[in-house]
Order: sequence, then C-alpha cells, then structure tokens
Amino acid sequence: MRDMLPVAGISQAPAVFAINSSVPAKTVTEFIAHAKANPGRINMGSAGIGSTGHLAGELFKLMAGVNLIHVPYRGNAPALTDLMAGQIEVLFPSLGSSIEYVKTGKLRALAVTGDTRSDALPDVRTVAETLPGYQAASFYGIGAPRNTPAEIVEVLNKAVNAGLVDPKLNARLADLGNVPLPGPPATFGKLIADETEKWGKVIRFAGIKPQ
Repeated sequence: MRDMLPVAGISQAPAVFAINSSVPAKTVTEFIAHAKANPGRINMGSAGIGSTGHLAGELFKLMAGVNLIHVPYRGNAPALTDLMAGQIEVLFPSLGSSIEYVKTGKLRALAVTGDTRSDALPDVRTVAETLPGYQAASFYGIGAPRNTPAEIVEVLNKAVNAGLVDPKLNARLADLGNVPLPGPPATFGKLIADETEKWGKVIRFAGIKPQ
C-alpha cells in the first residue's frame, strides 16, 4: 500500500482461537495456565510463516507470556486436519474456514480474535476479554494509484460504502465471520498505518524473517 491511496475499507475478518478437544482447557485463562505449566511442549500450527494465523499466535504468546512451538504448514487446510487429528494443539484459523468444525464439536473455540464477539459464534468470548487490548484480524479494502484525483477517490469511497449497507452483502459477510468496514478514506488509511506499526512490533518480537 506504500504506492497506493487508501480508498475504502470493505471488511475485517477475525480468526478463531481453536484447540484440539483433547487439550484440558475450556477458557483462554485455563489455556494460559496449561501453557505455562508446559512451556515449549505445546505445538501451535499456522497456514505458514508470516500468515495471519501465525501473527495472531505470536501476538498471543507476547501478551500471555507463554512459550508455544510454531509449526508452519503449507496452507490452512492441512493445519486444520492436523489440529483435529491431535498432531498440533492450537491454531488461529479464519472463522470462515473453521466455524463448521467448531459447531460440530470437532474443534473447541476458546475465543475469537476480533474487537467484539462474532455474530457467527455469539457465545464465544473474545481473547480481549481475558487479555485486554488483544486484537488480530485480516482486513480487506480498496486502494488506488497514488496520483488518483481526490474527487475520484471520493466517488469510489461513496460507492463502496453504499454497497456495505446492502442486507444481502452483510448477510454473506456475516456467514464468513466478517465485519463491514465502512468509513472515509482517512479512516481506512489510519487502519493501515496502525496495523503496519502493530504487526511490525510482533514480527520483530517473534524474529520472523522472509522465506
């Protein structure tokens, strides 16, 4: 986005703090206690190094003060398969990819990683209810080339915001566990800047390097 102008946010997609059902924890607090009692013995999968789930897990490790072993996979699907099979104990998959496994009891959702509880899993707490300030979510939006006239950016922004009030689109976003992100270009630009700074700190903490 360095060479792009922020135009409009579309949606934000929180993840699920999911564990294998054999892990002896029913809450985030219980999981933290379990992890502290077993440092370096709990495997945390992800869809790959630097993926959203990996960063969500590293932020959790940082804020909870726990030592989890990162196990990167080539994609979310094999990580979910191994989580359900008990090969790894914890994963931070997207809500859309894991919600059916949660609802059928194949996975245990300890929390969601957004600012608020998800309408798709209304009884599942947020991580922030245990670790205040924790938030991890992908976000989607539209950018334009840096030299795009302001009046065109404004027209595009209004068109996107108008679409985000459509009931059918909102219902589809909710099914995927996404939250609409309407607002002016400046608000979307601030989100990009804030998220860049935040995740830069997490990347440095975790020592993540380009592969």
